[in-house]
Amino acid sequence: MQFRHMATGLVVILSLAGCQRTAYNDASYSAPAPLTAQPVPSVQGGQLPPPSGSSQFPAAPTTTAPVAGGQPGAMAANAMDVTKESMVGSWRVNGSCDMFLTLTNLGSGSRGGTRGCVGELTAMGSWEVSGKQVLLKDRSGNQIGSVYKTADNAFSGQTNTGQPISLSR
Repeated sequence: MQFRHMATGLVVILSLAGCQRTAYNDASYSAPAPLTAQPVPSVQGGQLPPPSGSSQFPAAPTTTAPVAGGQPGAMAANAMDVTKESMVGSWRVNGSCDMFLTLTNLGSGSRGGTRGCVGELTAMGSWEVSGKQVLLKDRSGNQIGSVYKTADNAFSGQTNTGQPISLSR
C-alpha cells in the first residue's frame, strides 16, 4: 500500500516538473510600445433648462388608436375569427422579415417582436387579439398597427402610417 502512495506521489511530482511558467524573461522580447493619448474636445458647462410639464412621469399609453388610412371596422366585419393560441409562433411579414409572437404577458398584451423589418414594425414589442383583429403594439403599449385573418395562416392589415402588413406561414 505504501508503494502505491509513493508511486502516485512520484508521478505527480514528475508531471509537475514538466510544467513551467511561460513568462517571457528573454532579453530579446520587448513589450509593445505604449499608445499615444488622443486629443479630447473641451467640455462645456451650463445650467440645464427646467423640466417641462408638471409630472416626472410620461403620459399613459393609449390603448386603441385608430389605424390611419383604413377602416378597421370594415376589415373586422369581413375577417375570420382568430384566437391568441393560433397566432403563437413565427410569421413571415411582407415576404421580407420575421415576426415572433409568444403568450408571455407584457402589459395588457403578449410579448412579440420582429427581425429584419423596417418602419414602425421595428418598434413592435407586444400584441393582443381584440375581436377579429390582432393589434400590434410598441414597447410602450401604443398601437402601431393591426391585422385581420384573411385565410388559414394568412393575415392582412396596416400600420398607423399606412404601411401594408401581410403575415403568412
